[in-house]
Amino acid sequence: MTNKTGVARLLEIAGEKRGLLIVSGLLSSLSAVCMLVPYASVYFILEELLEHAASPASANEAMMIRWGVIALIGFAAGLITTYAGAMAAHVAAFRILYGLRVKLARHIGKLPLGWLNRHSTGALKNTLEQNVEKVETFIAHQLPDLVHVVVTTVLTITVMFILNVWLAIACVVPIVPAIAVQIALFNAPKTKEYLKQYHDSLERMNASAIQYVRGMPAVKVFGQTVKSFRQFYQDMIRYRDYGVKLADLFQNGFVLFKVIISSFVVFVLPVGVFLLSRDPGSVSFASVLLFFLIMAPGISAPMLKIMFLIHTLEDINEGVQRMDRILAEGLVPEPESPRRPTTFDVSFDHVSFSYETESADGAVLTDISFTARQGEVTALVGPSGAGKSTIAHLVPRFWDANMGAIRIGDIDIREIATSDLMNTVAFVFQESFLFSDTVYNNIAVGRPDASPEEVYAAAQAAQCHPFIENLPLGYDTRIGEGGVYLSGGEEQRITVARAILKNAPILVLDEATAFADPENEYEMQLALKALMANKTVIVIAHRLSTIQDAQQILVMESGRIVERGRHEALLTADGLYARMWRSYRQATQWHMGKREVDAEYEHPAQPYSG
Repeated sequence: MTNKTGVARLLEIAGEKRGLLIVSGLLSSLSAVCMLVPYASVYFILEELLEHAASPASANEAMMIRWGVIALIGFAAGLITTYAGAMAAHVAAFRILYGLRVKLARHIGKLPLGWLNRHSTGALKNTLEQNVEKVETFIAHQLPDLVHVVVTTVLTITVMFILNVWLAIACVVPIVPAIAVQIALFNAPKTKEYLKQYHDSLERMNASAIQYVRGMPAVKVFGQTVKSFRQFYQDMIRYRDYGVKLADLFQNGFVLFKVIISSFVVFVLPVGVFLLSRDPGSVSFASVLLFFLIMAPGISAPMLKIMFLIHTLEDINEGVQRMDRILAEGLVPEPESPRRPTTFDVSFDHVSFSYETESADGAVLTDISFTARQGEVTALVGPSGAGKSTIAHLVPRFWDANMGAIRIGDIDIREIATSDLMNTVAFVFQESFLFSDTVYNNIAVGRPDASPEEVYAAAQAAQCHPFIENLPLGYDTRIGEGGVYLSGGEEQRITVARAILKNAPILVLDEATAFADPENEYEMQLALKALMANKTVIVIAHRLSTIQDAQQILVMESGRIVERGRHEALLTADGLYARMWRSYRQATQWHMGKREVDAEYEHPAQPYSG
């Protein structure tokens, strides 16, 4: 992680776009010079009028007109260079904005899944959107302004010292304590602490807001308000409190700063009157004094803008540090000499694993060994929290095992390039995720280079072509906001179509029919049967009736494999699996009055088979 901060860090972030920023800075500096030309013209015109105050008609009219034209040209040139500088800054800012977001998104996409689980969606959203947006706003709008006001202030004070040292000192004197007040405020430990807590509370509030929106149906059903969603309400209150703390912290310092900066005339006028009293007839000094009285209040505006820009830069620094922390996170290690498997048996060899958030002795998996053979179905069953999903997530290296090895064929998955590993494994999760895009694109994401005919064939195999044809625009119908919403079963069949299109040799099914109704489940089972042909299939099953024909059933408890075998053999062993089977069969029966009804009466669950 870099130790640079402020403008230096922003220039480093800009990378190859620094040239545009330098051009923008030069144009903004030129603009500042041009914008001071009208003030210089006023000074020379004032000097001419004061020299001929007794007889104004004798004043050099041509000279005054010339200075008036020069003032107009300077003003026009200032506007043009300001516009050109702003355009260069905007082009640079939008390119930097694009580059930053792509860089962050690519980096996050290569991070271990464990890192993503430790960070809330709201915090990542805040970094990718608001923090990056602030960088863009600063570069596009505020950086040219900062250059402009700094050059204006330096040039104005330089001209003042050229005209009269004592009056210039009288102007500079209030600047020193004003800047000292701001430096003390910005460097105070409490400022940095509150600013960090302010950003932390903003991230937490964003995360809670997402949960609140997702939980809106429950909030509506029970007639609750935002206050009933305690976490969101508390995060909003915490965000408000830190905002108020920051405001209170800056209140007195800002008032003092503004009073001092707005009091230039109070310092200049006594000195000017004293010097003029020593030489009352000096027309030249009178014109200089008038110029100072006009220009002195004008310094306060750039100084105030500098103060606001520095405060903004401090805010941006906090956001940039958060981006840097993401970019400093280690990626999933890539092999130096990647290998590609030619056979697709999946074997776990004495694998143990614990999440980073767990205690040292809180292993999620302990000494797991098994082989899921190609062309067969291996089912994982067991109580909730037994480690079934963790095993499935270790196969594509969402995490790396702490001990032992996982192999595809005879190759350790750590020796396989991530892109090749992702192409080797396909997932159908219990909770389907569809993009806010067309149905066609949601299927095609499984293999972006697939032809339309292949996409349609995958939809046919997944038993979702009929309901897609009934959508308003068929395959071009948009899913989600601004489009249509599909049922849980329909969404799952779309994800199955995506997996069929991908056609990966290893398939992981995490209770893929969990949300399907009896009608949809029958069609889902037909789709899955087409998907599983000749593949290495690992199934996480809760409905035990679906894995009766699996070639291998692994029964898990507390992170260990406690039983393994086929359905009939496990029932004969009368262990955990047999108890689970009896409980499952009892759960599928329910009574209404005196009549017993089978919960799977309409379409009994079809077993997974290799």
